[in-house]
Amino acid sequence: MCSDGFRRISPDDPLLQYMGRIDFEQPQAPVFVYPCTNVKLRFRGTAVSLDIENLHGYYENSLGVILDGVQRKILLSDAGRQTIGLGENLSDDVHELMVFKRMDSCHHVVFHGFLLPEGAQVLPLPEKPRRRMQFYGDSVTAGEVCELEDYCGKADPPHNGEFSNSWHSYAWYTARRLNAQLHDIAQGGIALLPGTGYYCAPELIGMEQMYDKIQSNPSIQPPKQWDFSYYTPHVVVVAIGQNDNHPEDIMEQGIDNEKALNWRKHYFQFIRRLRELYPKATIILSTTILNHNKNWDLAIDAVCRELNDPNIHHFLYSNNGCGTPGHIRGSEAEKMSRELSAFLEALGDEIWEDAV
Repeated sequence: MCSDGFRRISPDDPLLQYMGRIDFEQPQAPVFVYPCTNVKLRFRGTAVSLDIENLHGYYENSLGVILDGVQRKILLSDAGRQTIGLGENLSDDVHELMVFKRMDSCHHVVFHGFLLPEGAQVLPLPEKPRRRMQFYGDSVTAGEVCELEDYCGKADPPHNGEFSNSWHSYAWYTARRLNAQLHDIAQGGIALLPGTGYYCAPELIGMEQMYDKIQSNPSIQPPKQWDFSYYTPHVVVVAIGQNDNHPEDIMEQGIDNEKALNWRKHYFQFIRRLRELYPKATIILSTTILNHNKNWDLAIDAVCRELNDPNIHHFLYSNNGCGTPGHIRGSEAEKMSRELSAFLEALGDEIWEDAV
């Protein structure tokens, strides 16, 4: 798809820059699934458009765009390939563009490239940050409903996904603060175990099933395995243990009942699996400021002690588990990022060293 007077910049152009867990099986049609996933373009030209296909699951679907430092969102149609103008009548100068996934697996997008005027130049981008982070989490880690600042500390009003924006998630705030790359493996409604939480009801997929996948929403595309050799994080943050109280809060009666012990066993195995995948990574175990029973954090702390690994830490925010009955708003996420960043910085620069 290319209009007269424009040329297509293919997704496999070596001057484009990607970040996130992306399906590159089709190099000229990569699939973006997870929040914060993005592609960057630096160019000299007077206009730019996006060639995209939306694979709709639920909610209203939008992408984020940052052109020359100005952010906006673009609403996507529910189906079909579309060309969207991102900038017109630009100065004939150097421009930088990022297109990013604001939302989780409520939709996937197939990136078919950019359109630039004939004669426009694609230019090299600065190198990616050397530091690398990875988050595993739920809607809070994805930045769901974070734009509703008027509802700080309050329950969510009815919404259709229009207030979600991964740019204002505590995960991306933290990565930007620490100048790190980010893979944000986060999904609204997800818990650790299958059959719990809210994601993909009535099947209820858990993080145990999703952590090693590129495409995790079977209602959109068949699940596909991720190649862990593609990206090795220095720091891994695991923020699971909030949606896990549905349909039953198994920690309500303490952390040592039969069901709580079973959850702890699976959580232990999950963290051990991450350690096997990332032998040198610093792993942070946490929840968030979203309201939840403190026994979930006590259970996580018990697992952390059982793991007995000097590079696995249990981290609590200042108002952990009692900050809000609704989703975390952008300002609250920014505060969380300051606390998490300070904790990581206190561990020293050596946590960012590559394995020899």
